[in-house]
Amino acid sequence: MNHDDYDNAYISGILKSVKTIAVVGASANTVRPSYFVMKYMLDKGYRVIPVNPGQAGKEILGQTAYARLSDVPEPIDMVDIFRASDAVPAIVDEALALDPKPKVIWMQLTVRHDEAAARAEAAGLQVVMNRCPKIEYARLSGEIGWNGVNSGVISSRKPVMRAGFQSYGLRQAPEDSQS
Repeated sequence: MNHDDYDNAYISGILKSVKTIAVVGASANTVRPSYFVMKYMLDKGYRVIPVNPGQAGKEILGQTAYARLSDVPEPIDMVDIFRASDAVPAIVDEALALDPKPKVIWMQLTVRHDEAAARAEAAGLQVVMNRCPKIEYARLSGEIGWNGVNSGVISSRKPVMRAGFQSYGLRQAPEDSQS
């Protein structure tokens, strides 16, 4: 797979299929990007589990933090890595040892490790590198356009109005809407 450019359908498919996200490197500090991502994904209805040895047993955004992926007592669909690139191989090894294995390894902005990605893909996992699921969700749903940012997605779709946080939700990719 070309990890320099992802089709919208690939990213959208991942974000539609996962329900439980483990954020490795989650921070309790409210100004850290991992905190923003956790909050956003929780607001979108995902189950988000913080993984950080320094926060193990404590809560971040009301979610119990765990020291390691192997400590998480439920299946994980996606591992979102908020650590330096040199930490990725060990995290991927830990994810591949889980039973059941996660569906996705997602590496945050500036995080990339091609060899670890190849190992994960060889084990049947999908991999995204150097991207943020919060940004990708907002871009694909049209929400990022509310701030005047060009998302590259054109639609006349109206938001779904409901109580609480408003959202367009993820759009179907053009090739998915043919059915």
